Amino acid sequence: MSGLMLRCLRSFGRSLLLGLLLASASAQSAPQRIISLDLCMDWLLALHAEPEQVAALSPTHRRYQLPFDMPGWPLHDGSLEQIYLLQPDLILVGEYNALLLRRRLEALSLPVVDLSLPTSLAEIEVYERQFLELIGQPPSRARPAPTPAQPEGDAPRLLLLGANGIGTGAGTFEDQILRQAGWRNYLRDAGYVRLDLEQLVADPPDAILWSAPASPSLASRFAEHPALQQVVTQEGWLSTDYWRWQCPGPWTWELIEQLKRKRIQ
Repeated sequence: MSGLMLRCLRSFGRSLLLGLLLASASAQSAPQRIISLDLCMDWLLALHAEPEQVAALSPTHRRYQLPFDMPGWPLHDGSLEQIYLLQPDLILVGEYNALLLRRRLEALSLPVVDLSLPTSLAEIEVYERQFLELIGQPPSRARPAPTPAQPEGDAPRLLLLGANGIGTGAGTFEDQILRQAGWRNYLRDAGYVRLDLEQLVADPPDAILWSAPASPSLASRFAEHPALQQVVTQEGWLSTDYWRWQCPGPWTWELIEQLKRKRIQ
């Protein structure tokens, strides 16, 4: 069997399982023992689930500051044994996470659902509605996606700068966020671009959003270069809630509003 056919069969199988579980959630009471296997699912559960529904969150958010108030929520240690003993009635995971653990849980006939992360702003509403249905909550709670917007031709140029001098260019999910907020992307090239410091200094952006964590590291030296600090004023170095960039989700709308406010200051 070819690799392409195998991927198609796996995708069909995931879609079929998701459809069956959504139908089951609609016909029965909401699941009461939900387990998350990754950070994005942790956050969605914290946002939408009732605390008594959650059997355990993943251990991954121990490394990150939680954006939601979650006192006393249970955690699992990521082991197959502990998750099996918890006997969940729903296990949620993003499509690219915990691949080996997921396969082993599926082999034990546990109800694992992997959700495809949104790759566009338009997909966030569908993603959130699917999640709400799975946990037995009304899909109408999902916030509708805004009407797609394009920045004006004279809109300020914003550079989204990541670690190790990597900039975020056109055609990315982040690029959609910038444009929806009324900024032009400083980078015209597609994808993630290794920046040239001399070119950047010769033609500086109107503002830079430093999207890496605040903790000092070698990865932040590009952003700290004196030449770059001279051509972009202190007011031109913007900040937003870092966690909102980590997972696409309903919190992305607040991120867009933050960037809009930065543009009109």
